[in-house]
Amino acid sequence: MPHEELREDPRSDARERALSLLYEAESKELAPRAVLAALPVRPDPRVVELVEGVEDHQAELDVLIVDHARNWTLARMPAIDRNVLRIALYELLGRPDVPVAVVIDEAVELAKRFSTDDSGRFVNGMLSAIAPKLRPDKHATET
Repeated sequence: MPHEELREDPRSDARERALSLLYEAESKELAPRAVLAALPVRPDPRVVELVEGVEDHQAELDVLIVDHARNWTLARMPAIDRNVLRIALYELLGRPDVPVAVVIDEAVELAKRFSTDDSGRFVNGMLSAIAPKLRPDKHATET
């Protein structure tokens, strides 16, 4: 239905805004909180939670990414892909109320919209491999 695409989803919007802010922070070599602090208007609390959650857990998130990325270093991945994966992994770890399938679908859509032609497949493969390890009981029932 064409109308579904027009419907706004506050969680999807928050993920997109968080991705933009994390990308900006990485591009400018700033801490994500510094980017948040420089904004003229504080963003939605969901955006703040994602950005701060990724910043607070980035080392742990990056280890998960590196451990599952065959023949890919973090530096070799497109910056958008890195940050999409960080947001999704933060949600898998820190937001048990968000279903695994939703986290993966949203991350894949962000990668497809904002990164390379192969990014959707890459993000899907990475998250499909990592999610069962982070939420073994929920992954099997949700997907």
